[in-house]
Amino acid sequence: MHERTCPCPRMLQYRPPRIAFSMLFAAGGLHLLLPQAWTTIGGLPAGGALLAGLGLLVMLRAWWLFRRHATSICPTARTTTLITTDIYSFTRNPMYLGIVLMLLGIAVGSGGLFFYVAALTYFLTIDHVFCPYEEEKLGRTFGPAFREYRRQVRRWL
Repeated sequence: MHERTCPCPRMLQYRPPRIAFSMLFAAGGLHLLLPQAWTTIGGLPAGGALLAGLGLLVMLRAWWLFRRHATSICPTARTTTLITTDIYSFTRNPMYLGIVLMLLGIAVGSGGLFFYVAALTYFLTIDHVFCPYEEEKLGRTFGPAFREYRRQVRRWL
């Protein structure tokens, strides 16, 4: 069980990958249920696969760095290390960015409008719920070091 650092908004009880899978599942169901003529704008399978593959690599690299530095991946758990190098020198949220890219890759590959909606909804959920919570927590934990990192590196790209 992970220790919570403070009372959290209800959405924080869900893990971001599970949120992404739920949105992907809902988008896939709607895509199958509704006429494709209404819900498809023409897919680019190779482009989608490339984008999703890039997202997977970005996410896995960030995950590996968390494991290497022995810090918790769970957004609500205690963070023991502020990682600012490697992929974290380009974006403060590479795991989230990777998932967004994977969802966007599925949307581009399939051309399904509901997959685009899922990618956008996931991005907005992470950007407006998880990122502010985590940034406030990191600011409390790492103080000036996090504020300097935040000043130098963008949240997304």
